[in-house]
Order: sequence, then C-alpha cells, then structure tokens
Amino acid sequence: MKEVYENPLCERYASLAMQKIFSQDNKFSTWRKLWISLAENERKLGIDITIEQINQMKDHVYDIDYVAASKYEKELRHDVMAHIRTFGDACPAAKGIIHLGATSCFVDDNGDIVVYREGLLEIKRKLVGSLFALKEFAKAHKDEPTLAYTHFQAAQPTTVGKRACLWAQDLLMDLESLNSLLDELRFPGCKGATGTAASFLNLFDGDVEKTLTLEKMIAEDFGFDKVLR
Repeated sequence: MKEVYENPLCERYASLAMQKIFSQDNKFSTWRKLWISLAENERKLGIDITIEQINQMKDHVYDIDYVAASKYEKELRHDVMAHIRTFGDACPAAKGIIHLGATSCFVDDNGDIVVYREGLLEIKRKLVGSLFALKEFAKAHKDEPTLAYTHFQAAQPTTVGKRACLWAQDLLMDLESLNSLLDELRFPGCKGATGTAASFLNLFDGDVEKTLTLEKMIAEDFGFDKVLR
C-alpha cells in the first residue's frame, strides 16, 4: 500500500489527510479515473469503445500493482506507459483503449490539478474550522481586558475577544484568497504535449468541435467549469 505521501518533513509536520491526498495511491487512482472518463466520453462521441471495457476499468481503479509498475518502468523508462501497461494487465478487455489518443500530460497535468484542488479544499476546511473556533473564543472572552501592543510594546487596553477578532480577520482574508484561487482553477484538458490536440484531432478525423467537447466533458466529470485555453 502507498496510501500516504512519504517524506521526512511530512512525517514530522503534515496531517494524515494531506499525506493521503498527495499519496501514490491517490495519484495513480486519479490517473485511472481520468482514463475511465476519457474512454466514457470518447464512446459518447462515437469512438468504438464498449461498455464492457469501461466497466472492467471501473473494477480496477484502486488495486494498483506497484511491483508490476516498477518492473515496467525499468523496462520502458516511462512512468505513464508503465502504469498504462499495469492497468491493462488488470483489465485486459480494455488494454487497447486505455489512454486512447492521449499523451502523458493528460494524466500528469490533469491529475496534478485534481490533487492540488483536493489539497486546497483540505486547507479550506481547516481554515473554516479555525474561524469558527476563533468566533466562539472571541465571544467567550469579549469582556476580558488585556493590553494591546504596538511596535512590540504595551499600548492601550483592549479585550482578549477583540484581539481574537484581529487574528480571525487575517484568516478570513486567507479564506477569501483561497476561494478566489479555487474559483479560477482551470482543467488543463486534452491538448497534448505541445498544446495542439493533434492526436485527438486525428482520432476524430479533424473534427475540432468534438475535440473541444471531449475535454469539456472530462473537465465536468471532475467538477471543473473552466478549461485552460
């Protein structure tokens, strides 16, 4: 199992939730979800892909054989191809259509943005929790006197509740910045390594609309309403 991200700093400082978000299990299962979405939407757009192939892929999202993937990567010198082969071994009926028309950046770039968003949402969850706790703390200590400080020196009196509100203000501004970032996140899409989407244009016989529709459909599967142009 590779369910947590491994790093000496993580062992000391990172939460278990963040370690799982950036784990190998989450990374490569996200790749498999992207391949499933790709196949499903290619099928909807007329490519010869069967329900049996898609269902077989869905049955093997999480059972990642890291030993096989490592052997393939040593042979092929390519991490994405290694995981395509490993996934294909798990679902042989779908072996010929996994990653159809895509280049490595389809899973690398899209997979990264999906995981980054998960990390940002975890930070947002903790920020909201901290703001709620500070609100309760400020209300409980709204009348408790204390010294305020300026230039690291004692200044006019204030209350503990007021000081807590100032801490909350900083966190609220962080939350607003985080929400703005989340709102502007864009799905990289299906443009290929050079950004031309040539492989998908070839797959759809030069049909630009189908190519654009494909990446929009995949983006929607992953909850993105903006695609990088």
